Amino acid sequence: MTTAKTHMRTEVEEIPQAVARFLDGAADVLKEVGQDLRRFDPAFVVTVARGSSDHAATFLKYAVELTAGLAVASVGPSVASIYGARLRLKGAACVAVSQSGKSPDIVSMAESAKEQGALTIALTNTAGSPLARASDHAIDIMAGPELSVAATKTFVNSAVAGLALMAHSTGDEPLLAALRDLPFCLERAVACDWNELIAPFDKQPSLFILGRGPALAMAGEAALKFKETCGVHAEAYSAAEVMHGPMALVGPGFPVLALAARDAAEPSLVEVADALAAKQAAAFATSDKVKQAARLPFAATGHPLTDPLPLIVSFYAFVEAFARHRGLNPDKPRNLRKVTETI
Repeated sequence: MTTAKTHMRTEVEEIPQAVARFLDGAADVLKEVGQDLRRFDPAFVVTVARGSSDHAATFLKYAVELTAGLAVASVGPSVASIYGARLRLKGAACVAVSQSGKSPDIVSMAESAKEQGALTIALTNTAGSPLARASDHAIDIMAGPELSVAATKTFVNSAVAGLALMAHSTGDEPLLAALRDLPFCLERAVACDWNELIAPFDKQPSLFILGRGPALAMAGEAALKFKETCGVHAEAYSAAEVMHGPMALVGPGFPVLALAARDAAEPSLVEVADALAAKQAAAFATSDKVKQAARLPFAATGHPLTDPLPLIVSFYAFVEAFARHRGLNPDKPRNLRKVTETI
């Protein structure tokens, strides 16, 4: 096991401070853009993103649909950049998420959306990037430099930025209060010890990560990080879907991680985790309600929309240690680089 402190571990530990810095530094911009979004009164919302940024967009999708009652769709960037199609987006809000703000296909889709009458908003960690310049509004997520190839603090800050923007646009005071308390919860999340997952997950070629609702985005992000940092094949599923075809893969010792938040979906996730444990899967869940699956520690936030965020922070801390246990450097995944610019 590699013992040297990695950039990834340093950046995971920085997440609470990065979130606090963003919420403080971007307060005026969030209020301004939120007011403009409220005046615009979109009929629906589209998101444009790839990779970890797309998982942040998925988190935003559930948050918007559950609280603002607006349908949210993910638009494929290649629709504009490769196929040259022009979607009819008049009256829509378009949120583009990109850490670098440089990927040509994301920029192209944002430009096309603006041309078609959408209100365009960029969430990016690079002020003055091409995406920021192409959009009506740009929100700097202020995560600071991220040296590890695997995105961690930029993912969390992107998700927080989308959530804060929505809270300002809808005037959701309970959510705004929960966001102000979030950095303290994230500090507890970094300290949650999930290393009991190492032994049952170490020798397995594949695993499932489950979520539902906003936590499904965290499951997708966790599955990506298993692949990137550990060379382990992981698939994310909704707890509502895994009991269908994917169940054929589950046998004794099959690893399952259920990321349950304290929201309306928690009982269904617990039910599935317990059902898989009954089939002798190595099932773990972030819930006190499990009876057969193993319980993992979690940092609850007291709000159903912020509660999924500490789960991914605890996971990041674990997966960095898991990569080092496997003799890998999570800062330098094979075949990957920090910025991927797709056309």
